[in-house]
Amino acid sequence: MAIVQDVLARKDSLVHTIREHVSVFDAITMMNHHKIGAIVVIDADANVIGIFTERDVLRRVIGVQRDPLHTTIDQVMTSEVVCCQAMMPLEDVQLLMKQRRIRHIPVVTDTGKMLGIISIGDINAHAVVDHQIHIQYLQEYIYGRV
Repeated sequence: MAIVQDVLARKDSLVHTIREHVSVFDAITMMNHHKIGAIVVIDADANVIGIFTERDVLRRVIGVQRDPLHTTIDQVMTSEVVCCQAMMPLEDVQLLMKQRRIRHIPVVTDTGKMLGIISIGDINAHAVVDHQIHIQYLQEYIYGRV
């Protein structure tokens, strides 16, 4: 059974973070520059205190006509962040994403320090690779190469 750590091992370990008093405009600029759909908000001790996503931009900024230049991340971020741990089964993370209708989950230690972030896209890419490996194994088995 695959776990979150399996996905983290296959992807870039860089997690883009931002502090809570940065403007929404700067956060969006950073997200666009790095082609990411979410940015993790951290405090001075690098603890996860929020997440700012494309959905937050649409609902909490554009949807209520806030000025991105004069609105700070702490005013519009999702502060009740769903996190997971590295040893959590991927099936549980998928279920959590489905139930909570979210696409990004920070991966943290027991003490709340961030290890990475996992997205639904990461999980889907992991499943594709696993399926390709399984198909290759079955083909080799069928054709007697194992």
